[in-house]
Amino acid sequence: MTMIELQSILPLIVLSIVIVLLMLLIAFRREHVLTAVSTVVGLLLTLASVPLAVAVGPQQMSLLSVDAYGVFFTVLLLGVALASTLLSWEYLRLRKGRSEEFYLLLLLATLGALVLAFANHVASLLLGMELLGVSLYTMIAYPERGKLPMEAGIKYLVLSGCASAVLLFGFALLYAALGSLSFVGIGERLAGASENQVLILAGSALVLAGISFKLSVVPFHMWTPDVYQGAPLPVTGFLATVSKGAIFAALLRLFVEAQLYQFTTLLMALSVLAVASMLAGNLLALQQQNIKRLLAYSSIAHFGYLLITLVAGGMLGGSTLAVEAASYYVVAYVVTTLAAFAVISLLSSDGGDEKQSVADLTGLFWHRPRLAGILTLSLLSLAGIPLTVGFIGKFYIFTAGIEGALWVLLAALVVGSAIGIYYYLRIIYVMTLQDDNKAAKYSSPWLGEIVAVLLAVLVIWLGVFPQPLMVYVGGFF
Repeated sequence: MTMIELQSILPLIVLSIVIVLLMLLIAFRREHVLTAVSTVVGLLLTLASVPLAVAVGPQQMSLLSVDAYGVFFTVLLLGVALASTLLSWEYLRLRKGRSEEFYLLLLLATLGALVLAFANHVASLLLGMELLGVSLYTMIAYPERGKLPMEAGIKYLVLSGCASAVLLFGFALLYAALGSLSFVGIGERLAGASENQVLILAGSALVLAGISFKLSVVPFHMWTPDVYQGAPLPVTGFLATVSKGAIFAALLRLFVEAQLYQFTTLLMALSVLAVASMLAGNLLALQQQNIKRLLAYSSIAHFGYLLITLVAGGMLGGSTLAVEAASYYVVAYVVTTLAAFAVISLLSSDGGDEKQSVADLTGLFWHRPRLAGILTLSLLSLAGIPLTVGFIGKFYIFTAGIEGALWVLLAALVVGSAIGIYYYLRIIYVMTLQDDNKAAKYSSPWLGEIVAVLLAVLVIWLGVFPQPLMVYVGGFF
């Protein structure tokens, strides 16, 4: 590997060094504040190394592609990891037990997410997925009062392990049929493949099933509400944003570079998954009284919306519009979802039980108007209300769907969004009710509130001034 190539992957190198140093720090001195500050400094140093990596220009390596697309998602994922670290400190600081290893696991999971953002080969894809997944297993079950975290961790471990095995077996079948594991190589071999059609179809189905589980789209979604509910709140937010965002980034690169949009059967399968996810996710969210389970079903619906961009890309012959729509919507979903989880996490930062029920938000507008306003803004953005980034994201997807004449998918998007408005507004309504008995239950973690406010500003800023981000994502591929 040349010096230029090493410089291009500098964010991965810096973050790896930070992880080793943090491991040594924890071994010699256990102190929660010191570990959290070291984690923040390490993430900032990793972000600072990104311009140095960009300076050498796009680099294509055997396992990684360091280009504008990968750099974009690297910055996004590092920013979300930084916000998650600050929220985790507010959440863990008053809770008993040792918390230092939590930050080490968070950095390892972030490293796996960055590998996924740069992956252009099945080996790096699986490496990133497993590094991310193994860290999440432990984060979900991190020492916490009650049985739910352990149950959620074991459930995610078993089911995610099965999904990884299915994914690996699918790629093995594709390699047996095509003889290549790079994304570009798979596309080239698929285009001229006339033999081994049974292996190709079986392998493709297994790969689609494995990735669908990781994204929790219907019918591979059953683990999502239980794991969301059982995991500690900062972990739930991290799982909903960094994990899913990184996996979708890898899927989008695979879809484009392997030219999978050429295959009608795959597009039909994605269409079915999209419609099922949009409708089932929103309908199941209607009856939820637990906020974490509600947001879990909401995330299922949102990744159904995202699948529309892949189908539109196929109908338009790999159009850049579909890539733009997908990239922008990932940003919209990640920022908005993290803002919502930030508020719920801050309300649970007093060392007591988590505020998981919708009823726990009663009267929040009167007791904590700032947090109530941020949560309202997040919910309106998830619903796709104008002047929020969620509206621009859905408008982008709608435009791509119209270009591809995907009328059935667009109808499902409209119906799903209409259903979503109801349960989002229900939470807002509960926050406006009077309940004077809840005033003393909320603390004021100022650092976490700053994070939540900054996320809220992004929700509005990207909804009012989307053009700079649109121009940037329009240069991918």
